[in-house]
Amino acid sequence: MIILTVDQAVEWMKEIQKRMDEHKEQLTVLDQAIGDGDHGINMTRGFTEVTAKIHHVNYDSVSDVLKSAAMTLMAKVGGASGPLYGTAFLKMSVAMQGKDVDEHVFKQAIKEAVDGIHSRGKADFGEKTMYDVWSQVADFLEEEEVNDWGGMVEVCQATIEDTREMIATKGRASYLKERSKGHVDPGSMSSLYIFEALVEVLELEG
Repeated sequence: MIILTVDQAVEWMKEIQKRMDEHKEQLTVLDQAIGDGDHGINMTRGFTEVTAKIHHVNYDSVSDVLKSAAMTLMAKVGGASGPLYGTAFLKMSVAMQGKDVDEHVFKQAIKEAVDGIHSRGKADFGEKTMYDVWSQVADFLEEEEVNDWGGMVEVCQATIEDTREMIATKGRASYLKERSKGHVDPGSMSSLYIFEALVEVLELEG
């Protein structure tokens, strides 16, 4: 069964943009606590650029949609977010290339995205980064039916709460050492919104 169509992929990007815009201030506040303070602005700008681009293009495949999003994020988003999210979507695009996005392809695409984030960000699980959320989603999908969308969001939410008590060892947050505890990682939170947007699109079509 096909999990994700071209139209759904386009809607996914639009839903992400809406969530980033709605939560821009929250992401900014989270990032002000342990980072540069620009995560909300960067994510909103990046996905606004993505939706502006895809609005004018007719895509032949889900892979093409995600590749377009990846290239736009890499070009338009500063800091670590652009390269990391761009890499995630690019790896998904490659995994989906020339294929209908069924359960197997979808799971593999998420796994490839996680590997890409790991390679690009040099992060491991438990280091208080977006990698924590993405890796937990991949693990969840390996163990569960791929249509348990609510469960996938719950995994994201639980992992975000876990990051609150972690000590950051990557990026600017790592400079705070012990003082990074007690704060949610902004990249984990924006990752939640990406998966929430996906689930909304898939459930609306389901």
